[in-house]
Amino acid sequence: MAATGILTLGLLIPMGIGPAAEHLAKAAVAMTSTTPAKHVTLILDGLSETVETRASDAEDLLAERGLSATPQDALSVAPAAPLRDGETVAFRAAAPVTVVVDGVPTALRSSAPTVAALLRAQGVAYDRHDRISPAPATPLAGQAVVQVDHVASWTETVRRPIAPPVIRRFAFSLTPGQTAVVAPGRPGLQELRYTVSRASGRTVRRSLLVARVLRTPQAKIVAEGVGEYTALSEIAERGIVGTLRLADSALAMVATAYTANCSGCSGTTATGRRAGRGIVAVDPRVIPLGTKLFIPGYGRAVAGDTGGAIRGRRIDLGFESDADAFRFGRRAITVYLIK
Repeated sequence: MAATGILTLGLLIPMGIGPAAEHLAKAAVAMTSTTPAKHVTLILDGLSETVETRASDAEDLLAERGLSATPQDALSVAPAAPLRDGETVAFRAAAPVTVVVDGVPTALRSSAPTVAALLRAQGVAYDRHDRISPAPATPLAGQAVVQVDHVASWTETVRRPIAPPVIRRFAFSLTPGQTAVVAPGRPGLQELRYTVSRASGRTVRRSLLVARVLRTPQAKIVAEGVGEYTALSEIAERGIVGTLRLADSALAMVATAYTANCSGCSGTTATGRRAGRGIVAVDPRVIPLGTKLFIPGYGRAVAGDTGGAIRGRRIDLGFESDADAFRFGRRAITVYLIK
């Protein structure tokens, strides 16, 4: 049987010589078929051409070209699917390659078009820290050797913003509950450097090496309305003053009280203002004249007067009536400088 054949329409078709004979037989049948010819775009290993064929399926089409698909080859359509006129059939034959992962070589056949596709098909995980040679985007050629070295540790530097702090201040020009942004602030920037290690299971662990501030954040300043004297007094009596930032500084002082009716008083202060509630006498070396103040239990005030007995951290609060001044007496208070 190995030396015999059948003479059909001038073609000698070998019999009994294995798969090659089978494909040759299919090609001969396709060539003598009465099926109408089809025009198919055939792409072989990236090279495209339009062919005329009477093959019934992709397997027969390849047989006409003396080719047969193996499980390792890449074929864009099912081998036995009916072939249609105008169809595109892409075939890429598997080529021998060697994949070396962390020093362990594996020989195989692959039809992957690139190194990345080969590693993906073989289930080899990698990322930007690992060393891949040739590069993942490199087209894969026959007899290629692909090297993968997994990196276990490296250093990593990241930059992160620092949120600006928010400073809240009372504003006498705003009604209670009303707010306004005085300064928008600006976020800072910090740089963090880590050592990164990775176990065999690709589990990543980071350890902070050093952190430094590249740009200091600028505070966001928000003004909050508190209204007039009555609103300020109510806030002070509730104990909220101690928890809010009324000013950049607060002074512990000893306070007394005076009125414009005192003996020897002219009723006009050192700054030319009328003496009375809201005008307080201070030592200008401690509180400059003209400074706006807030005094819990008293309200808003202006440093508008001086006095012979007012030295250091002493303050004299102006009142409208002698009764109010006597009622206040002498006491220790906290004075907030409003900016």
